[in-house]
This record gives sequence, C-alpha cells and structure tokens, in this order.
Amino acid sequence: MQYVIETKDSNKRLDLFVVTLGLKLSRSKVNNLISDGNILVNNGSAKSSYKLKVGDEISIEIPPPPDMTAIPQELPIDIVFEDDQLIVLNKARGMVVHPAVGNYDRTLVNALLFHAKNLSDGGENRPGIVHRLDKETSGLIVVAKNNLAHQNLSNQFKEHEVVKIYSAIVCGWPKEDAFLVELPIGRHPVDRKKMAVVTN
Repeated sequence: MQYVIETKDSNKRLDLFVVTLGLKLSRSKVNNLISDGNILVNNGSAKSSYKLKVGDEISIEIPPPPDMTAIPQELPIDIVFEDDQLIVLNKARGMVVHPAVGNYDRTLVNALLFHAKNLSDGGENRPGIVHRLDKETSGLIVVAKNNLAHQNLSNQFKEHEVVKIYSAIVCGWPKEDAFLVELPIGRHPVDRKKMAVVTN
C-alpha cells in the first residue's frame, strides 16, 4: 500500500497517521510494523515519531499472520486423573494453555495433542480446553475428550458448580493473621491481557 502525504497530514507523527488510515491496526501494532521495517518513508526506515512532510511517500506492508495451527509435541504433563471422558492435569507454572500471539508452540494443547487420541472441539487451536489458567499460574485443569463431556463441563463452570480455590504467596507480613479479600475481579481496563479489581 502506498500513500503520498498531502498538506492536511503534514506534521503528523508517522504512527498516528497510519492508525487513522482505517486499516484496523492498533498503535502498538503500527509501532511494531515500523520497527520491523514494514512501514517505510521514502523507501527508508523512519521512527514512529517522524513528522510527516508534504510529498513523503509512505509504503505499508502488512505481513500475513503466523500459522498458529497446533501440532502434537512430546512435552511433560502431570496427569492426575484420566478416563474415557476427561483428563485432569496439574498445569506447570510457565506453560501457556493454548497457542496465541507470542506463544505458537510448546503449549498445553501441543502436549495434549501428542498424549490423547481424542479431544473435544474446543474452538480454534483449543481442542479439549474447557477453562484456562494464566501462564504463570500452576494448578488443576480439566480437559474434555469429547464434545458431550465438553458441553457438560462448560455448563458446570457457567453455573458456578465448579469450586475454584487459589493459593497465593504474599511478599511481606499481613497486618492480621487471617483476612479475607472479597473484591470483584475482571479484565484490566487498560491492559487487556491482565486481570484486576474492578469497581464498575
């Protein structure tokens, strides 16, 4: 894609100009494209903060998304229980549950594809996955081996029939010997990859 800068866009930052082109690119994605040399000014590299001038030629090349199709990989997994319907395993800290941007392989799904002949249709790159744990969280995960088991397990999670208990390590000493934290947790309002206490 080629663009020639007109007067109305002169003096704009390069990254902000690209964001406004309607290409459905976030500012962080644009900055990554600039850093990787996929966005050029006058056939040369430029910084995100470059101030555009009338007549500048902007070329944009958006590379295709990486192939995230999960493949079987022989990885260690700690299976606590397994029958014809499901697998219960203890996910290790540091293991991502399913392939996603930045984690294309060596995930729990890759290990499950190697271990099990049958898994439920959990969605794209999520066979068997009924629920998840964060990468740095260890603990039990239930995996469905067929669609009926997946639906039943999903309903149990949806209806809050599954009890989840988390243990945390606290740095420092609480003021009281025992305390209870009862606050609503939801998606972080700014960093969508994190969870936080939310009040609205």
